[in-house]
Amino acid sequence: MYSLGDRIKELRSKRGLSQDELAEKMNAQFGTAINKSLISKWENNLSEPKLETARLLALFFQESLDSLLELNNEIQTIAAHHDGDEWTEEELEEIERFKEFVKMKRKQQE
Repeated sequence: MYSLGDRIKELRSKRGLSQDELAEKMNAQFGTAINKSLISKWENNLSEPKLETARLLALFFQESLDSLLELNNEIQTIAAHHDGDEWTEEELEEIERFKEFVKMKRKQQE
């Protein structure tokens, strides 16, 4: 299974950025305190970014947070079970958000 660290590394590499360059651009654009060491830990699955940082990474890479977290694969599976209806990306993202809401609600009840 693909990890968040793998996804960050893939997106960074696709843009031809080093870890240092990604940190510099994130800091300049969002005023974060990200450094190469932190990005290396994420990419090596030694830690994960906080939710707000993951949101900023998604914005930086122009990806949805669902896509960054590799949730779209699950969305495709959900859509495939809706009698052949065609779904837009926005509708699929809405379905995924609802699914995550239901999972969170279930955890709170446990």
